[in-house]
Amino acid sequence: MLSTLFSTQKARPIHDRIEDDVNTKLRLKYDPFYHTVDAVEGLHLQVEGKKMLMMSSNEYLGLSQHPKVVAASQEAAATWGTSSCGSRLANGSRGYHRELEEEMAAFLGTEACHVIVAGYLACQGSLAALARRGDALIVDKSIHSSLWDGAQLSGADIERFTHGDMASLRTLLESLSPTQPKLIAVDGVYSMEGHLAPVPELVELSQKHGAFLLVDDAHGFGVFGKQGRGVCDHFGANGKIDLIVGSFSKSLASTGGFMAGSKATIDYLRTSCRQIIFSAALTPPAAASSLAALRVMQAEPQHQERLLANSSYYRQLLDEAGIDYWESPTPAVPIVIGNKEKCYLVWKALWDAGFFTVMSIAPGVPAGKDLIRTAVSALHQKEELERFVETLKAACKKAGVSLKK
Repeated sequence: MLSTLFSTQKARPIHDRIEDDVNTKLRLKYDPFYHTVDAVEGLHLQVEGKKMLMMSSNEYLGLSQHPKVVAASQEAAATWGTSSCGSRLANGSRGYHRELEEEMAAFLGTEACHVIVAGYLACQGSLAALARRGDALIVDKSIHSSLWDGAQLSGADIERFTHGDMASLRTLLESLSPTQPKLIAVDGVYSMEGHLAPVPELVELSQKHGAFLLVDDAHGFGVFGKQGRGVCDHFGANGKIDLIVGSFSKSLASTGGFMAGSKATIDYLRTSCRQIIFSAALTPPAAASSLAALRVMQAEPQHQERLLANSSYYRQLLDEAGIDYWESPTPAVPIVIGNKEKCYLVWKALWDAGFFTVMSIAPGVPAGKDLIRTAVSALHQKEELERFVETLKAACKKAGVSLKK
């Protein structure tokens, strides 16, 4: 009877996969992620009863609690409510969408812009809609996962070139048929490595081979270029990028994403991009806070100036301490440990000392590049950066991490 019962039970492979997942078990055992922040004042957090300093936030300009940004969000909710409760195709655009899009397009020097509920969807949706079966979708191996998802959804032939290596890209382009439609997708700033895309060379190669060029500037917008216009402006490539996509959740201290390019490109995306068509629209508070932060960014240059000064000082401290930061020239600064176990030990020592960071290990990063991801903000004080680097250096030594001489 019992043998009959057990033999007739159906296999549950998905359930078993979930319950036996090694990565989930390791995450729950070592508990490095998903901690609850109970209160926040600038970069100072209260985390499960513990006072901590945020050292890994993407709030580059420190505007999430700026009075003008907070007031704009509150006023928008009072005027428009909390949501339009549907997609713009189904429920119509709102005035706050158009206002934000017009100011974003003017700021970036593009003909048009579309704003969407998440930066991830801006990246994913644009690639999924622009590339199609039979096209060559050419990507840097280190692009953000949102671009990878969009590339896979497109059905195009995905071709990879070595990270940041324009000789590798050139060879790849020359190997493809001249008649095959081509789209090149890169990050403006690679958030894990902190590297800048070589935009001038990308423009040259894309024009030479008739390729559409897309740049995800989520981590460059607000940081580089005149008044924070981003990596493309930083390299003088205004008007030479076919589509710039990005996020409002970094420098603009809100949520949402954008796609900025020619009017024809934006109209095409509004027709063809499923992430636009079927996603609920950007909420009134998110749109209003993004627009307010965009205006603050232009009116108060001291935030960008302080961010760049802090980034430079932080790199100087890391150089003096002999710590490997992958030569990042940006506020996104990886602390390369190079070993999973040592990476955890360093992260845990920083946590215990009151510093909130995040670790990333292989396969999330290349083998031998296991790292602690840190990010600098305009809100950081010099003494806070000094204290962090001192603690980091001691933690690296204790964990057996080799330091540069």
